[in-house]
Amino acid sequence: MNDILYILLFLAMLGVLVTIHELGHFAMAKLFNVYVSEFAVGFGPVLFKKKKGETQYAVRIIPLG
Repeated sequence: MNDILYILLFLAMLGVLVTIHELGHFAMAKLFNVYVSEFAVGFGPVLFKKKKGETQYAVRIIPLG
């Protein structure tokens, strides 16, 4: 049971780290007026998405890159 908890905590921390990293890319693109069609955290099938302005924001199933 502890192993499952550690794996879930690792994935949550990895997801936070990836989100912060990707937000840096997103902020620089917006700062230099680069068109951003989608800002997604993770890859694979979409769990959640929302379009705001010109950008679609998405959370995907695998919390890597």
